[in-house]
Amino acid sequence: VRAFSDSNGDGIGDFKGLTEKLDYIQSLGVTAIWLLPFFLSPLRDDGYDIADYTRINPIYGSLREFETFLREAHQRDLRVITEMVMNHTSDQHEWFQKSRRAKPGDKWRDFYVWSDTDERYRDARIIFQDFERSNWTWDPEAQAYYWHRFYHHQPDLNFDNPDVHEAMFQSIDFWLDRGVDGVRLDAVPYLYEREGTNCENLPETHAFLKKLRDHVDEKYSDRMLLAEANQWPEDAAAYFGDGNECHMNFHFPLMPRLFMAIEREDRFPIIDILEQTPQIPENCQWGIFLRNHDELTLEMVTDEERDYMYRTFAEDPRARVNLGIRRRLAPLMRDNRRKMELMNGLLLSLPGTPVIYYGDEICMGDNIYLGDRDGVRTPMQWNDDRNAGFSRANPQRLYLPVIIDAPFHYASRNVEVDQSRPHSMLWWMRRIIGLRKQHPAFGRGTIEALMPENGKVLAILRTLGDETLLIVANLSRFAQCAELDLSRFRGQIPVELFGHSRFPPIGELPYFLTLGPFAFYWFRLEWSESEADQGDVTLPTVRISGDWDSLFTGKALARFESALPSYLMRHRWFAGKSRTIQRAKLIDVLRVYDVPEITCEINPGSRSINGELASLRILLVEVEYTEGEPETYQLPVVFAQGVQERNILADRPAAGLMVVQKSENGDAELATLCDTTHETEFWLLLFDAITQGRILPGLQGGIEPLQTSAFSRLATNVPQETSIHGGEQSNTSAILGRRLIMKL
Repeated sequence: VRAFSDSNGDGIGDFKGLTEKLDYIQSLGVTAIWLLPFFLSPLRDDGYDIADYTRINPIYGSLREFETFLREAHQRDLRVITEMVMNHTSDQHEWFQKSRRAKPGDKWRDFYVWSDTDERYRDARIIFQDFERSNWTWDPEAQAYYWHRFYHHQPDLNFDNPDVHEAMFQSIDFWLDRGVDGVRLDAVPYLYEREGTNCENLPETHAFLKKLRDHVDEKYSDRMLLAEANQWPEDAAAYFGDGNECHMNFHFPLMPRLFMAIEREDRFPIIDILEQTPQIPENCQWGIFLRNHDELTLEMVTDEERDYMYRTFAEDPRARVNLGIRRRLAPLMRDNRRKMELMNGLLLSLPGTPVIYYGDEICMGDNIYLGDRDGVRTPMQWNDDRNAGFSRANPQRLYLPVIIDAPFHYASRNVEVDQSRPHSMLWWMRRIIGLRKQHPAFGRGTIEALMPENGKVLAILRTLGDETLLIVANLSRFAQCAELDLSRFRGQIPVELFGHSRFPPIGELPYFLTLGPFAFYWFRLEWSESEADQGDVTLPTVRISGDWDSLFTGKALARFESALPSYLMRHRWFAGKSRTIQRAKLIDVLRVYDVPEITCEINPGSRSINGELASLRILLVEVEYTEGEPETYQLPVVFAQGVQERNILADRPAAGLMVVQKSENGDAELATLCDTTHETEFWLLLFDAITQGRILPGLQGGIEPLQTSAFSRLATNVPQETSIHGGEQSNTSAILGRRLIMKL
């Protein structure tokens, strides 16, 4: 919060400033915001030393301003994740002050871990080696040692005390009650201490997390627990439990190996760590990232790998802190645009939910001359005005100075500059994030590594349902070639996702590709039209919560839009068959809210869908192509169920667009979204709307029928027969008798 935008000119970011920048965050295409601690704190560790879990630090604003921010974020379909530092508090917290003054055996004394000696738990490592020499600190008032895994001013809570559990539950409930969507559980492996162990990943910790998960699931729906467990993959995966502990966990060991692979020009570090990563429960997900607010941690690498990373990325000793490197992505990549694109491309290609650190989308720099990890926590750079547009304050009042080091000076590295350049990193990030959201296989698909002979080329397959994606990346600074064994996909065509270019079909022989320096391809493997026509089309399935219109919002909308291109290509009325679709975008949803009684009978013997007209929509879809102007299509659809569904699909199997599974108030329903252009009743509705002058409202506008004097004369006596025509035409029309034609 403090680094993003200052609204009141005190040199510190706040919730009001963050709220004002929500449109920018939404424009990136992200779906959630992770907030670092904003609670009351002496700020000796950037807020991770909490003095009160339920009070907002007044420098960031008030609780009301936080609630305004939360409401505005939700209106933009942005989830909000906050921190919950459960392992420790600040030594200024009221609980610790009571604990240090309490006598041994008192309930407050047992809130923290005290000892008469500093010889206990000697097998536990010291995490902040640059700042601490022991995990114990003597307290003269308590006349005892207290335990801390991090800084000495952050005493660890005693999770053997049930009162601590209850206090944590109440703190989490305070924020979930206000609508927070998830909490990140900081330093969760260190909650318990046991003699003879390293005091990490203990069974008691997992038992507590199951208890916490039960508590959250019982009181709330659709909330998320995110673990921060900086451990090797096998230990980290344990924090999912059997799907009954944390919903998400960060994959820390993957991050340094991405940097290692691109610097060594060798795929082995990535393949090796992926092979060490166990399967996780279906309802869980990894969180993956390149950089964050901490150092680039080197805890989960070998000593040899750590030495290599230091030599390569932190030649200046000031860039090193604890067991890591305190630098942002752009300086680590030596400001090489191709390498930064490749790193982000890899991040968005691998299993998990990608997390992007603020400022990396505009290639912000850092300041290794600042203390601790503050060098990567400098103000966001909005424009070339004073203080990079972050604050109106005197520059000397800023919580940290802005970056003025060439080539990362804020005058050239800011949102305003990148916004004005269509080929900037900012626009590139928006495009690739939007592209990834169109293909669920990136997030939830299985992963399979291909092993071409050239070790400088990484090739993986991501598969979910009927979608198979091929990702090929050149980790080298020189052009490379590779031969891939894709024989099992014989006859399919790799379609490059950025430009929708169709590559040669796959055959029995190894598939040959060449890649430029640090280049990567995203392909979708598709059957040719002739091959696809020979078999049945498997409709994609989308799950939604709420009413049927939930399909057209949020994540479901991205899934819906990704299914449109293949659907459009299957129909003769689609005029863009000879062009390459870049994207199909939903512009509006016109809904029949109140279904009037049909006032005319064109075909009295036709079957009726009148009972289901409340679920009929007219969709306005804009189709963008790689070349030329976009086109807009009107697509009438209905959420068909039961007899209606069977009748429509029996007559026209190609009318099915997707299967929609809806859950609302604990009840589940299934429907097929079907095209109704060949349903007589749709044309009846449209004709009736014209004759009655009835507006069909939508989310953004509506259809307003306009009548001419000629129409008024011709529509007086409605003909008794109708026929619907499509054929080879690029439209669909309904002929009413011999006098009226309606075209769509």
